[in-house]
Amino acid sequence: MELAQIRLLVTDFSACYRFYAEVLGLKPQSGAIEGPYEKFSPHAGSAGIALQDRSMMAEILGELGEAATGHRSLVVLRVDDLDAYCEQITSRGATLIHGPALLSDRMRAAHLKDPEGNLVELQEWLLLRG
Repeated sequence: MELAQIRLLVTDFSACYRFYAEVLGLKPQSGAIEGPYEKFSPHAGSAGIALQDRSMMAEILGELGEAATGHRSLVVLRVDDLDAYCEQITSRGATLIHGPALLSDRMRAAHLKDPEGNLVELQEWLLLRG
C-alpha cells in the first residue's frame, strides 16, 4: 500500500489553488485553477496534497454538507529553514497564526490557515541540522 495524497475538500477552489501554488509555492500537477481537482507536490519527496471541490464529492457521496466547520485537517510541510520560508510566504500574503517557535527540543514550527480554514503546520526538524 502507498499513500497517494491527502485530499482537502474545499468550497472556494480558486482561492485555495492560489494559496497552495502561489503562497506556499507547491507545484500544481495540471494547472486546473478553477478545479474541480488539482494535486500539488513539494519540490522534494513523494507525498502530495490535492484539492477537490466539495460539491463534487457531495454529489458522489450524497452526504456532505455545504461547508465544513471546525478544524478537520492539519497539513504538515517540512522545510529546511523555517524563518526564511516564513519570510517568503508572508511576503506573498500568508498570515502566520503561531510561530516560528520551538515546539519541542527536536522541532520548530509555525502555523497558518489556508483560505478554507484548514490548518497548515510548517516544521523545521532540528535533528537534521547536524
